[in-house]
This record gives sequence, structure tokens and C-alpha cells, in this order.
Amino acid sequence: MANLYKKGMSLVELLIVFAVMSIIFLIVMPQFSKIRESAVLKTTVGDTMSAINKAKNNTLSSLNSSEYGVHFQSDRVIIFKGKIFSVGALGNETININTPATISNVTLGGVSGTSGDVYFNRILGVPSTTGSITISTSSFSKIITIYPTGGVSSN
Repeated sequence: MANLYKKGMSLVELLIVFAVMSIIFLIVMPQFSKIRESAVLKTTVGDTMSAINKAKNNTLSSLNSSEYGVHFQSDRVIIFKGKIFSVGALGNETININTPATISNVTLGGVSGTSGDVYFNRILGVPSTTGSITISTSSFSKIITIYPTGGVSSN
């Protein structure tokens, strides 16, 4: 008596499984990309706010008897000592921004651009200027606001 049932899968069945898996993959992958973008944006906003607060705290504690500030660029945030940012100064602390996030706009003291500086007054801890820093990915953006009191928040 011949075996009526064969074990295994036919080529047509394999093609159907492959097509279904491909469709699922095409639907799910963009969502993972947006989840990653959102996570990178959240981390970048947190790192930037931490840098601003660290500069303010270093100033208020009179670390090395100096003011401290933050320089913003599209791909990094740099904590610097003094009132004027100097590229390559020994005390600079650089925080690199992970792609796909970038600082897309810096508006401090009414001036907009892709970079800018703020430092904190040694006695009162108030910022030299106020404004906002926009951090963006291709799908999301967040705005960090620096207030006249030296407080920082994000939307």
C-alpha cells in the first residue's frame, strides 16, 4: 500500500510563507525605527538638560572659582569654563549627540541659528541669556527652554 501523505512542504507553500513573512516585516520595521528615534531623542534631551544643569551647578558651587557655560552645536553639547567658549580648551567636556538626533535650532537672546552659548552668573546662577534649543529627528522634535531663573524644561 502506497503512503498517501508526504511529509514536508511544497515549493508553493514555501513561497506563500515567505510572502506573508515579507509583508509582516514591511509593516513592522518602520515602527521599530520610530521607536528607536524616539528613544534617541529622549536620551539626547536628557543629556542636554543635564549638561545645562551641570554648568549651572558648577558655577553656583564656585568650582575652580569660575563661571561655567554650555556651547550648543548640531552634533554636540560642550560644557566650558568661563564666560567665553574656546574650541579645544582643556577643561571642555563634550557630550556627543547620537544620530539620528541633532540640535536643529538654537534661539538664545532672540538670535536663532544652529549654535549658541549660555553661561551662568557666579553669584546668582542666572543665565547670561535665555531661550530655547530644538532637538530633532526626522519624525520627532523637542524644545528645551532656559528660563531667566536658570531653570530648564522640555516640552
